Amino acid sequence: MYKKPIFTRVARTLGAPTIALFLAGTLAVNANAQDPLTAEYPEVAKLLDAFDITEAAMFDKLVAINSDPATRIARNQLELHFIEMASMDDMGHGGHGGGHSGHDMEMLAGGAYGEQETAARAELFQMLRANHSEEEVQNAYLNSGAINRHTAMVLTRGRQLRDRLFEIYVDDSVTNKLRAVNAAIDDYLSDERHSVSPVAKEFSLVGDNPQATAFATAFPKLSALQWANRWATLAALESIMIEYSDTQFRNTMNTVLERYWNKVGSEGGMTMFPAPAEQPTAAAIAPHLYSFHPRASIILDNLGRLESIIFDVLSYPNLDNREELIGTAVSEYTNKETHLSQDYDYLLAALRGGIYNQGGPAVGDLERSERNRSRDEMGHMHTAIMSSPQ
Repeated sequence: MYKKPIFTRVARTLGAPTIALFLAGTLAVNANAQDPLTAEYPEVAKLLDAFDITEAAMFDKLVAINSDPATRIARNQLELHFIEMASMDDMGHGGHGGGHSGHDMEMLAGGAYGEQETAARAELFQMLRANHSEEEVQNAYLNSGAINRHTAMVLTRGRQLRDRLFEIYVDDSVTNKLRAVNAAIDDYLSDERHSVSPVAKEFSLVGDNPQATAFATAFPKLSALQWANRWATLAALESIMIEYSDTQFRNTMNTVLERYWNKVGSEGGMTMFPAPAEQPTAAAIAPHLYSFHPRASIILDNLGRLESIIFDVLSYPNLDNREELIGTAVSEYTNKETHLSQDYDYLLAALRGGIYNQGGPAVGDLERSERNRSRDEMGHMHTAIMSSPQ
């Protein structure tokens, strides 16, 4: 929380031998202190930390499963499926349509890796429930063997901005939220190398990627868990902003947390409340954030799209240049000049699959997909914005 940006700034200026001493002193000074988010929403603060730990661990799980000799046959079958889909796309037949054998469809319906994926999900589920130290959270991405240090620092810096957004809206002493968020974004962007673009990147970087959809196809249980975690992050931020903007809304966070755990379900993924069918976006799940702070919304979505590419690359079978592909994606998303998208195209891409498929509204009701339905037929839209932050 407040400690995280301080630690990162010191870590960049001090050498590795002195970081441990600094951390020990910082923890001693702050032993009895609580940041605003932990004080007001302790379960949310705990979950945000667990999401970072879980995502980094999920990277490693994908690598481990993809390198396990026991999955060789499944990997080869899945690679053949992807090649066939790409060939159908090239011929204009639509790679996501039919035309594959019953065996292929049966394999994909439950994921390619069966028990290995279920076991991995169970471990990650336990991580979500556990308490994690500040040091574990700070080093979550740096300790992942699936990504290099530069990628880890880009993701870590993105998490610091996310935490700062929560802090600003929870902290009553911050009276001018708009100014505080803009200052936080400017500070984030001041590290040119480790910040993603505040202007939306073209969706084709994700959608036309040769490894696109590999994560959801190969690992449906893990991708559903990851997207549920992202939904909860955005929904929790939306809840806090709704409560701040309109005094008639209270205790909406309880709704968010209940819905999140319903989406997560059991260790193995059994639930009566399906998780998002695609990666949630800030524009869809946190419309208050986009309305009040579009740069923050776009940064979070650019980070989400970058992570989507990382997951797809790590999920695609039998690749021998994963580090190179991830490095290319990181370089593109931290580049502030190339493949930039117009606002309309950004919103179109963010909403193309519908709010329902991204997990549904944070606190409102949406019991079936709103796609191809009129506003009147929907019966519910996102809560109207009643006032703007100062």
